[in-house]
Amino acid sequence: MLLESDIKAQLSEYLQLMENDILIKVSAGSDTVSKDMLALVDELASLSSKIKVEHVDLPRTPSFSINRIGENTGIVFAGIPLGHEFTSLVLALLQTSGRAPKVDGKLIEQIKQIKGHYRFETYISLSCHICPEIVQALNVMSVLNPGITHTMIDGAAFRDEVEIKNIMAVPTVHLNGEFFSSGQMTLEEFVEKLDSTPDVAKFNDKEPFDVLVVGSGPAGASAAIYAARKGIRTGIVADRFGGQIKDTLGIENFIGTKYTEGPKLSSNFEEHVKAYDIDVMKAQRVKSLAKKDFIEIELESGGLLKGKTVILATGARWRSIGVPGETEFRNKGIAYCPHCDGPVFKGKRIAVIGGGNSGIEAAIDLAGIVEHVTVLEFLPELKADGVLQKRLYSLPNVTVLKNVQTKEITGTDKVNGITYLDRATEKAHHIELEGVFILIGLVPNTNWLGESVERNRCGEIIVDNHGATNIPGVFAAGDCTTSPYKQIIISMGSGATAALSAFDYLIRN
Repeated sequence: MLLESDIKAQLSEYLQLMENDILIKVSAGSDTVSKDMLALVDELASLSSKIKVEHVDLPRTPSFSINRIGENTGIVFAGIPLGHEFTSLVLALLQTSGRAPKVDGKLIEQIKQIKGHYRFETYISLSCHICPEIVQALNVMSVLNPGITHTMIDGAAFRDEVEIKNIMAVPTVHLNGEFFSSGQMTLEEFVEKLDSTPDVAKFNDKEPFDVLVVGSGPAGASAAIYAARKGIRTGIVADRFGGQIKDTLGIENFIGTKYTEGPKLSSNFEEHVKAYDIDVMKAQRVKSLAKKDFIEIELESGGLLKGKTVILATGARWRSIGVPGETEFRNKGIAYCPHCDGPVFKGKRIAVIGGGNSGIEAAIDLAGIVEHVTVLEFLPELKADGVLQKRLYSLPNVTVLKNVQTKEITGTDKVNGITYLDRATEKAHHIELEGVFILIGLVPNTNWLGESVERNRCGEIIVDNHGATNIPGVFAAGDCTTSPYKQIIISMGSGATAALSAFDYLIRN
């Protein structure tokens, strides 16, 4: 039995929601993965009379497809979708059977109207916590549009294919055999890329908002909810809902919740926002801000949104080190998420740049997967908590280099080494390795503001204790501001403060 009894009981309940019969087509060999995959498929069939099984030859072995009876839906799992992908499997079963996906009706119609043939393949690792969003989005598109197909490929089960295609980061998506994207994307972003004629009128025709929130991480979600609870017209515009917390795996300092994970908390935020009368505009990148009769937010798509007040909650992103090779080898050996990309480097030699908590936590995690980890820290001592340092120094396959400066990441078609300078001797050294994880802190997402809003030398928006900026009616909250501590709970509090301040501004003006 592949599934544990409690998981099997849960799955049995979910499968009762299936609406019509489905056919699982299985392509299996004599290898261990094939045997485990067959065991999983047999368990699925034993839990529902609506699941039929047929043995066939598919382009990849081991793999299985999930289909409507008499129709190839185009959803394939190459490997065993357990771990973080188990939810992707359950949703694929339900949606293929006819259960409607929980997607906005307008977006569903937009997906159905996409013309052409699109063969998507997503390379994942089962430990990647952001991969399921990609898999589930493309599976939904396959269910809704017969011109779209999608195959999830577990890199651990198809290691030779991953090596041949130089897949060094997950999720990596190929379209019709060519590279399409790497990293996080939402369903809305996939649709936007395939449907290249954005309807800017749907933004331009909107009435000005009382409060327009830019960003949908903890600060943005909190601000939108607090504003909406005042009964005023509220909108929220963002590239992707959840912001940076979607890239965070374990969260243990969110008061009142002993443990949660970033994608789950992000989903909770989105569901809470949807419970209010808030106009949510996703998959939109902002371009500029201008104060006129109203505060105007221009979008990269060409659309224009207006607000009587605006709350900037655009968050932050991983900081780059700015050395030769960093841009060229991104996703070709350079990575930022050890949970997602660690398994890709199994048995290889890698480096971690950064001696703070994030860097040392990453080094500890990666040491259990890779052959060897070299930690590079610019300062004479590590900045991480003592308990993490103690654990790090206990590991036999870790080398710590302090007081060193990274000068270059080398490679040809992918990373093959790193050059650093010993700051004490000023002597350069080179290490041969196959991967580099960069974890040196955050930089605020504020470049798009230009000179419109006052920022400090680090790019953080300068705010007072009410969240107000130098522009009347413009407020800011969260990691994009001068708030000294970048924490989820602090961002949420600052979002609430900004919303209450915006409401007070509206009353007085």
